[in-house]
Amino acid sequence: QIHAYSTGEFMTLDESTRRNLELTATMRGGDAKGSLLDVLDETLTPMGSRLLRRWLSQPLLDPDAIRARQEAVQAFHNDTTLRLEIRDLLKGLGDLERWTNRVAQGSSALPRDLIGIRAVLRRGQDLKAMRDWETLTAQDGSDMAVLEIARIMLDLPGALDVLALLERAVAEEPPATLNTPGVIQDGYDEELDTLVVKSRSAKEWIANLQQTERDRLGIKSLKVGYNKVFGYYIEVTKTHQDKVPDTYIRKQTLANAERYITPDLKEYESLVLNADERRLEIEQTLFRQLCAEVAKQAATLKQLADGLARLDVFAALAEVALMRRNVRPTVDDGATIEISAGRHPVVELTLTDEPFVPNDTYLPPEACVHILTGPNMAGKSTFLRQTALITLM
Repeated sequence: QIHAYSTGEFMTLDESTRRNLELTATMRGGDAKGSLLDVLDETLTPMGSRLLRRWLSQPLLDPDAIRARQEAVQAFHNDTTLRLEIRDLLKGLGDLERWTNRVAQGSSALPRDLIGIRAVLRRGQDLKAMRDWETLTAQDGSDMAVLEIARIMLDLPGALDVLALLERAVAEEPPATLNTPGVIQDGYDEELDTLVVKSRSAKEWIANLQQTERDRLGIKSLKVGYNKVFGYYIEVTKTHQDKVPDTYIRKQTLANAERYITPDLKEYESLVLNADERRLEIEQTLFRQLCAEVAKQAATLKQLADGLARLDVFAALAEVALMRRNVRPTVDDGATIEISAGRHPVVELTLTDEPFVPNDTYLPPEACVHILTGPNMAGKSTFLRQTALITLM
């Protein structure tokens, strides 16, 4: 949905700045690899990856909002067990946001969209059940970092009515498209169940017909087959023509065999084909109704997707902090930038034969302009970009 936001909430970054700092893509190849996003993106879900990209493009200005994010990262940084458990549950989680949009549009939805939503809702229940988050938020003197994660967890909607509907309605492993029956779970619709039972019994009768007729007529080479032109048929080689009963009706002559039908075979064929066609029609109608019901909860599912994305990003940033030895900065309203032993987050990873030499930066209001001098390749640009990237991070 469209919503308004204030540009005053975020640091203004023009296109030239974004390009030169290589926030989400490199200047030369335009690839994500080698950008700041590439260094920081240890997310495990599509929603988390998109959210991190958006945060990098819109750095916050409010120190309180920044500190709230830091607390969440700190919680995962401090509690390795919690971080690993949550990342394990997020691993392989699909794109709830995109699936919800497709279902809301209706016409473009496929069975995999509904089973994807169901899988995320199941995993969401596992996440909420990890800890007693409500008790954590009620305890006096609780760690602010843990509280931030607990609030996110408590805000995750369970969408239990949607989950219950999808559990009842959608088969565990439905076909990829709506052109094949088998999308709707047995027991969900009475008319559909009746058709399925009739179709199955008719198919079983046809499947057993070959052996039945072989035994009855003593023709071991007799075959029952199907093609789109003639439908089901009984094929008898010409060497056994004398054993063909009068109830067989000749349908097609081949070089070495004759193909027949019987009134019973035709009746069961009609039952199978009509049942399959009607089943497909009912399933497609039920599927559209399911999409309409799920679409009514699109806002709730979007809220869940947002919460999962936030958990993913915070846990990923904590993972990066541990891997790269990043530290938590102190952020305030002051005009001073003070960085001790700062490192360029991207360049540091590209150096394989020698370590990156850290740099200090001190820019107080009374001396906020500095002139950097030195020969080409001395590291002037690296120092400039390093300061900017650390500030953004």
